[in-house]
Amino acid sequence: MKTTYNQNKMKTLIPVVLLFFAFSGTSHAQFISNDGEFHVASGAIISSGTYALVYSKTKNKSKAFWYGLGASAIAGIAKEVYDSTKPLNKFDAADAAATVVGGLAACTTLSLFVGKNKRRRLKTVALVN
Repeated sequence: MKTTYNQNKMKTLIPVVLLFFAFSGTSHAQFISNDGEFHVASGAIISSGTYALVYSKTKNKSKAFWYGLGASAIAGIAKEVYDSTKPLNKFDAADAAATVVGGLAACTTLSLFVGKNKRRRLKTVALVN
């Protein structure tokens, strides 16, 4: 029996969703406030945008990964440096690290799933003389 693209996609999606729900309750205890969640989300958004831009220009997954991760690190550190200039505020390394973790998660996910369609399409092409 030949599996279709959607069946393969679901075979990958179901374990990921199950793992997400399994660890969502335990990982919530790692953050003290919602600020860390915002840092993870902003790091993921920044690195995803950077990854997409670099990959679309260069078609190099490694370069896109490192540029995306670097962009999230620079954004996290720059935001914390800016926050430390305000009164009654200090540089928070945990918030900067949360931004980088969000960037790492997004870049890793994108590097795993981007660029695989070309190989999949080549397998389904029938050669006819």
